[in-house]
Amino acid sequence: MVSLVAPKRWSVLPLAPPQIFETFRDYPKLLAQLLYNRGLRTPQAAEGFFKPRPEEASLRGLPGAEAGVARIARAIQQGERIAVYGDFDADGVTSAALLTQAIRGLGAQVVPYIPDRVAEGHGLNLKGLQFLRDQGIRLVITADCGVSNAQEVAAASDWGMDVVITDHHSPPANLPSAAAVINPKLPGADPAFAPLASVGVAFRLAEALYENLGKKVDRSLVEFVALGTVADVAPLTGQNRALVQEGLASLNRTKHPGLQELMRVAGLQPGHVDTEAIGFALGPRINAPGRIDHADASYLLLTARSTDEARPYAERMNAANGERQRQTKEIFQRAQSLVGEGAPQPIIVVGDPSFEPGIIGLVASRLSDQFYRPAVVYQNQGEETRASCRSIPEFDIIAALREHDGLFTRYGGHAQAAGFTLPTARLPLLRERLLASAAKLDLAQLAPHITIDAQISLERLSGETIRAIQTLAPHGDGNPQPKFLAKGLEVAEARQMGAEGQHARLRLRSGNVTWSAVAFNAPASVQPMPKKIDAVFSLTVDRFNGREMLQLNIADMRPA
Repeated sequence: MVSLVAPKRWSVLPLAPPQIFETFRDYPKLLAQLLYNRGLRTPQAAEGFFKPRPEEASLRGLPGAEAGVARIARAIQQGERIAVYGDFDADGVTSAALLTQAIRGLGAQVVPYIPDRVAEGHGLNLKGLQFLRDQGIRLVITADCGVSNAQEVAAASDWGMDVVITDHHSPPANLPSAAAVINPKLPGADPAFAPLASVGVAFRLAEALYENLGKKVDRSLVEFVALGTVADVAPLTGQNRALVQEGLASLNRTKHPGLQELMRVAGLQPGHVDTEAIGFALGPRINAPGRIDHADASYLLLTARSTDEARPYAERMNAANGERQRQTKEIFQRAQSLVGEGAPQPIIVVGDPSFEPGIIGLVASRLSDQFYRPAVVYQNQGEETRASCRSIPEFDIIAALREHDGLFTRYGGHAQAAGFTLPTARLPLLRERLLASAAKLDLAQLAPHITIDAQISLERLSGETIRAIQTLAPHGDGNPQPKFLAKGLEVAEARQMGAEGQHARLRLRSGNVTWSAVAFNAPASVQPMPKKIDAVFSLTVDRFNGREMLQLNIADMRPA
C-alpha cells in the first residue's frame, strides 16, 4: 500500500564491487548490479539464470519418487483403478489436473477427487477415502496434500488401499505410513527441488513415470506448472524458474480450450501472459470456486476437451471471483474493527462465526500486510474452529503451530502461510500460547520494508537498459521485479482513479524526461500531492486499446 503518512523502511542494496562490473562488462551497468543483487557472480551463473534448462527426469534427489513411480507403474500395468486426490486451491487443482491427464495418457482409469472446503477441509479425510474405496480404488495419489495425514493414510491401508503422497508442505517429524511420500522438503532432498510447488512435484513425477514406461510426457502440461507455481507464490528459483519460463512460453500459445477460455474471461490476450497476469488474473479465478462453493469448476475447466465444454466453467469461475472480491472486502472491514484502534498485539487473532472459511486466508493476508504482524483469522462454528494464518518474515507460523500440535485436530502449511482445525473449546488456550510464542518479536523494530536494487536517474534509463532489465523475467518470490529509487521527481500531474478513487495516476518529470506512473491503493491521504516526491518503483508495461507503453509502478513515495 502506498502511503505518505507512514512509509515503509527503504533499504538500498550496496553498490557492487568494481570487479563485478568488469566481470559483466558485456552487460549494461545497471543489469550487472541487478545480477549481483541476485547472488550471481560469474558469467556462467548469469548464463544459467537467463537460459535455465529443465533438468532431465530423474528420481535422484526427490525422496520417495522412485517408490512412487514403481507403485503407479504397477497399477497401470495391472489395470488397477487409480484415484487422484487433490486440494481446492490453485496449486492443488492444477496438480490434480496434471496428474489425472498424465496418467490417463498412459491408458489408466483415473478417478479425480477434490474435497469440499467447508464439509471436508484441507487434506485427506475419511469421508473422501471411503467414497473412493467403495468405487473399487486401490491406489490413491495425493496432489498438494497428505504429508500431515498419518491417521487417514493408516485407515486407507486398513481398507486395502495404498497411498502415494505428492506434497510440498512442511513435513511433520513422523511421516504417514504410505507406499511413498514424495516431498522436496524431506531430509536428503536435492536443494534444486526445494522450491517446487506441488504442481512441480507432480510434473517431475509424471516425467519420471513416463520415462519408466518408455514414453515421453506431454510437455504442454508444463502450462499447469506455471499456473500453480505462480499462484501458490512458490520461489521462482532453482527448477521452478526453468519450469515457469517454459510454462509461460507454452501458455502464451496454448491450444488448451480451458485455458483459452480462462484468458478470455480474465481479459488477457495470448502473448501477454506473464507472472503478474497469473498472480492477479488467472490464479485468483482458479482459486475462487474453491473459496466460494466447490473447486470442481476449476478442475473441469483444466481438463475440458473443447471450447463448448470449457466456456460455462470459465464463466462460473469469473462470477465466483467477483463474489470472492465482494466477500473479502466485507469480512476484512469487520476483521479490522475486531483488531481495534492503536497498535495490535504481537500476533493478531480474530474471528467470528459468520466469517466464510474460504475467505479467511485472504483476510489474514490483508491484516498481516496492514499491521505487519502475524495474523490468524478463524471461523468458530459450534464445537469446531477453522483458521487460516499468514505471517511476516520475522515469524515462522508453522513452527509456532508445531509447538502446540497437541491442540489441533489437523494443521499444516509453510513458514508464512498455514491453517488449522481445532475444538472451539481449545481456542482461548491456543490464543494464549500463540501470544507467548510471538512475544519474542521486537515490536519496536517491526516495520515493513522495501529492498531497493539501485538509486537511478530517470533521464539515464535507455532503451537498451530497459530491454536488458526485462530479461530478468519471470519474476516472483526469490526473483522479485527490480525496484528502483528516484529522488526529486516533479509531480506534473496527479489524479485519482478507480471505482472508489483508491488508485492514483501520475505524470512525473525528471530533468527533460516525463514518465507516466501509477500508484495502486494510494490512500486519500496522499492528497494534496507534494510538488516533488522521492519514489520507489518498478518498470511495467501499460497495455490499453492495443497500445503498449512503459510506466512506473509506484511501490511507495514520500515528499522529496
